[in-house]
Amino acid sequence: MSSEDRRKRLDELRIELSRLRTMTKAGGAVENPCRIRELRKAVARLMTLEGEAKRAQTKEEKKP
Repeated sequence: MSSEDRRKRLDELRIELSRLRTMTKAGGAVENPCRIRELRKAVARLMTLEGEAKRAQTKEEKKP
């Protein structure tokens, strides 16, 4: 998955997560409450991959 694809997917997941959190705060029933936890973990995984890629890129740039 390219960096651009990861960013797009991350944006999609964050939008869905915020929608579900809003529904929960408003007192509505979420059809799958476990989905919130899954989304949080997926966002964390993608952010980790982005960070690792960024660190690897800067490490390559620092090589003589």
